[in-house]
Amino acid sequence: MDVQGKIAVVTGAASGIGKALAHALKQHGATVVCADLNAKGAQAVATEIGAVARACDVSQEADIATLVDWTEENVGPIDLFCSNAGILVAGGVEVPDEQWQRIWDINVMSQVWAARHVVPRMVERGGGYLLNTASAAGLLNQIGAAPYGVTKHASVGLSEWLAITYGDQGIGVSVLCPQAVRSEMTRGLEDHVASIDGMLEPEPVAEACIQAIAENRFLVLPHPNVLDYMRAKTQDYDRWLGGMRKLNRQFGPV
Repeated sequence: MDVQGKIAVVTGAASGIGKALAHALKQHGATVVCADLNAKGAQAVATEIGAVARACDVSQEADIATLVDWTEENVGPIDLFCSNAGILVAGGVEVPDEQWQRIWDINVMSQVWAARHVVPRMVERGGGYLLNTASAAGLLNQIGAAPYGVTKHASVGLSEWLAITYGDQGIGVSVLCPQAVRSEMTRGLEDHVASIDGMLEPEPVAEACIQAIAENRFLVLPHPNVLDYMRAKTQDYDRWLGGMRKLNRQFGPV
């Protein structure tokens, strides 16, 4: 999809990758709706780029449904929905259930709900595009953060299913799987295993997304090494697990 002239919604647009996506989409000629729980932050980004902003708590399906309805009624038909909002929860199976549920709702269910409310409209119109932000943790895993690794795996799985199910109906899907990207989420993790291949600024990550969307390419890998790690994982799973245990001993929890 060429985003020129298209209507794009970005969640988590107040900062980090979401802010960079909003800027990049606008620079490439899209009409952008900036959505975030941080309404003031979303409005600040919208003001910077000449867009519109909406408050949205992506952990609530009703908020996502309202965002879709409002955009379609007041801006126009959504061509591209970027489910970018996400959180990090560190720890393992001992993490309390309410934190597991919160990260599940934000990192996974928000993408389910977005697809639920926007894909039927896109199919009826003959096409559209979804960009889901996952993580390299969704292809590999995350040392010291089981809730994050598990939910990002689920995000990748959902994105695959959407591409398989709706690809023949004109729906493009890309899933963003970077390693560390500089943001509030990664503050203090500069020396962690997540940053082993360097911490990218959000802007080149956003440009990688624009390029992938233009090519209708599923995997967006701003850190190219992730593809090598994936191949090593599938070639010899047990050896890969051994290597990950070594990293776990070296770096410990997030």
